[in-house]
Amino acid sequence: MPNEESTALVQELRRANLELTQAFDATIEGIARALDLREGEPAGHTNQVTQFTIELARSFGIHEDDLVHIRHGALLHDIGKLGIPENVLRKPGTLTAEDWVILHMHPQYAYDLLSPIDYLYPALDIPYCHHEKWDGSGYPRGLNGELIPFAARLFAVMDVWDALISPRPYREAWTQKDARDYILAEAGRHFDPAVVRAFSNREFTKHLTASIGKG
Repeated sequence: MPNEESTALVQELRRANLELTQAFDATIEGIARALDLREGEPAGHTNQVTQFTIELARSFGIHEDDLVHIRHGALLHDIGKLGIPENVLRKPGTLTAEDWVILHMHPQYAYDLLSPIDYLYPALDIPYCHHEKWDGSGYPRGLNGELIPFAARLFAVMDVWDALISPRPYREAWTQKDARDYILAEAGRHFDPAVVRAFSNREFTKHLTASIGKG
């Protein structure tokens, strides 16, 4: 019967779309793991920051459909570093002023890489803007306040948090208290004060602490 055929066709299209979406997501996760390896990040770093960012976004009531784009953007936040030469990205000593100019290009490289991909265009806010600062002193465009996309403002807090509590070759990991105090002190300068308030909320803090090491 035509109705049965139509129903079967719709179900097959839905199945194919789901499989395509899952394959695309798996590819993005693989790229994120490769970026972590290239930069010498701890295993699971990007995945953990992504989960933290999604949980913070949920505390603002962001719709699940929009969380998909936040997730993709967070996973690909440093994809622009593919355009940074190895001798700068992995330089063992102090970066020169010229090195910093090169490194600060990576958000623009991310935009150039991702903007032609229609499916990923809604995810661009984080890769392109996560180094902007609330007071306008960030890069690449020097955006300030609410001119910075909200997803990037959320991610910036969680990215710095995870970086501080993770050990690096040049320093030990900060305690969670010290990292939290730093983020609170940077509200209104580096970070959106409203995002910092949500980050410091008691229930979110409990959830965050319980999640450390599970990402």
